[in-house]
Amino acid sequence: MNGYKKVKILATLGPSSSDEAVIQQLHEAGADLFRINMSHANHVMMRQLIGHIRNVEQRCGRPIGILADLQGPKLRVGKFAKGCAELRVGQNFILDNLEEAGDENRVFLPHPEIFASVQTGHRLLIDDGKVLLKVEKHDLNSITTRVIAGTKISDRKGVSLPDSLLSVGVLTEKDRADLDAILETNAIDWVALSFVQRPEDLQEVRKIVGQRVGLMAKIEKPQALEHIDEIINLSDALMVARGDLGVELPLETVPGHQKQLIRACRRAGKPVIVATQMLESMITAPVPTRAEVSDVATAVFEGADAIMLSAESAAGDYPVEAVTTMTSIACQVESDPLYAEIINKQGAAPEATAADAISLAARQIATTLNLAAIVCYTSSGTTSLRAARERPPVPIIALSPVVETARRLSLVWGLYCVTTDDTDNLDETIRRACNIVKREGFAKSGDNIIISAGVPFGIPGSTNMLRISRID
Repeated sequence: MNGYKKVKILATLGPSSSDEAVIQQLHEAGADLFRINMSHANHVMMRQLIGHIRNVEQRCGRPIGILADLQGPKLRVGKFAKGCAELRVGQNFILDNLEEAGDENRVFLPHPEIFASVQTGHRLLIDDGKVLLKVEKHDLNSITTRVIAGTKISDRKGVSLPDSLLSVGVLTEKDRADLDAILETNAIDWVALSFVQRPEDLQEVRKIVGQRVGLMAKIEKPQALEHIDEIINLSDALMVARGDLGVELPLETVPGHQKQLIRACRRAGKPVIVATQMLESMITAPVPTRAEVSDVATAVFEGADAIMLSAESAAGDYPVEAVTTMTSIACQVESDPLYAEIINKQGAAPEATAADAISLAARQIATTLNLAAIVCYTSSGTTSLRAARERPPVPIIALSPVVETARRLSLVWGLYCVTTDDTDNLDETIRRACNIVKREGFAKSGDNIIISAGVPFGIPGSTNMLRISRID
């Protein structure tokens, strides 16, 4: 069935995978959509990658989603006279606004928003947590800290503030320029917003993008967890960005947050991605560690919509092997006898809407009658999202006349997306659904499928019909 799997794989493109032939190999190995990291890609490179992906899409005949990941506000210390400085645990170390080379006593911090936001007792994490500083006193010009852990600090290392709510917008000047370029292409399906702290961050970006792209909130700040229900409500999807989240929170708490976020998104019917270091060792090795296999499998068992490769596919030595390995793990988990039981127990109660009732009924009928597939006609994508929320045991074929909808839905659990012409005739709707399901290898003559659609046709959000049909 064309390598059908329920969980989707998001592969990051980069130096190891910017060639069109490699992108095709990644797609054939199981990558359902691709991520362009705007921290490393300029606008020319972005457009080249879009062109390569769309060429692959045309050849394979399946919609492929594209995610552009904005860099967000990167906070860094300045430079040191010797390139680095040795610190002692217990000593005082100052971060100030003097544009001078640093030493073992102080360093330039070019971010006035930090001076305005920190409080006594707040922590500053340098270089992904390798250095831990605690604020002892502060004003708008300097922050005096005590070194709690770590002995070396060097040029331009990143700064994280797990205790501080920064009074800074989520979009930098670079992000705004990147976002303008993204929207100009008219070919990007998702935009990921980095370092979301509050619901207002999403509202700011939504005013710019409207509904032209799906808006994904990356959860990598503790402050976002305090407003998670509002953030889920305002976003179209969530990414559990475990790298930065693991820097700002105790590492042992991250798995619990991952489970909570996946379940919250499933209740809300919003797609959720698990990301960062999933097959990290495959950057330099052709096989993963056993712990990495278990990590990927856990995300699949939890019902995540998608799992992501970062440096493994972007800059690693084995990008195609990494996707192949992730596909193999996903398929094995989905065939495990415990998978359906675990997925079903984590399900959410349907909302009191026609779309939810129809989707629940489709799932129950497909299960009771052992049907070959559920087919959803969808224009806006809402019908298919609701069908996927139920996590049925059979494939969901999402048929859409809108290619942008089909591409965006390539992120969603269980959906096999096909673009097809619109129809205003019930008999033609049934005939086309049967032919596509048979053509794509999900059913054979004599099998039965269930079809959901909206009557009258062509009205988004009007799903009100279920029809069981026989393939012949």
